[in-house]
Amino acid sequence: MKLRENKFLSAIRTGHQQVGLWISLSHAYAAEVIAPSGYDWALLDMEHSPNELASLLGQLQAFAATDTTAIVRPDWNDPVKVKRLLDLGVPGLLFPMVESVDEALAAVAACRYPPRGMRGVAGTTRANGFGRIKNYFTEVEKQTAILIQLETVQAVENATAYAAVDGVDGIFFGPADIGADMGHVGQPMHPEVWQLIRPAARALMSRGMPVGTLVSDPSFAAELLNEGFSFVACGSDVGLLAKSADALLAQVKTNLK
Repeated sequence: MKLRENKFLSAIRTGHQQVGLWISLSHAYAAEVIAPSGYDWALLDMEHSPNELASLLGQLQAFAATDTTAIVRPDWNDPVKVKRLLDLGVPGLLFPMVESVDEALAAVAACRYPPRGMRGVAGTTRANGFGRIKNYFTEVEKQTAILIQLETVQAVENATAYAAVDGVDGIFFGPADIGADMGHVGQPMHPEVWQLIRPAARALMSRGMPVGTLVSDPSFAAELLNEGFSFVACGSDVGLLAKSADALLAQVKTNLK
């Protein structure tokens, strides 16, 4: 057996845009419903959802049967948590709230084996096919996407410094937290938020760094992709379920006599 190509990583490295969906329902059954939809990538969230390692496993298995790449956002830049996620076979990580170059370096180090990093070596894991993937240790670092998330004004202003960190594959802007830092809590679409993000994103693009974000407006998602964003999540499973449930009930009630 050989390690599978990370299609998401190959795509953003070669300029092929990726449309994604945020996954927060935290259950394999829900992931199985979404997985065949055809999204390029899915973000399995551990920061703002009740996901744990056991619940993630079933979701990873659901997406592994499709062409959708499952990226995981850990709840923090914790090298022990990162090690365990990588041993589960997670093909990419989105590190939240990166506030300095040192934190970006720490994120990369957590995904690298010594002497270049600090990931512990395990001989038999799901990630290496329980010992059957013979090229795992030589190839895994080339096939693991390392994405860092910027969530404050200071981080956005220093975005190009993070792009210079060897091993960072993409930079993700978190408009909700950036908006909160600007005094616009609960308003991720506030014009001032995007007046800050867009120039920073263009500066990164000019350096060849893939840029991503999450928005809930599909038209705006397409607009960002047309501007050169590499990977954009255009909604969430929770949002789709809640909106569809509300709309269905409203439709029935509207037609009641």
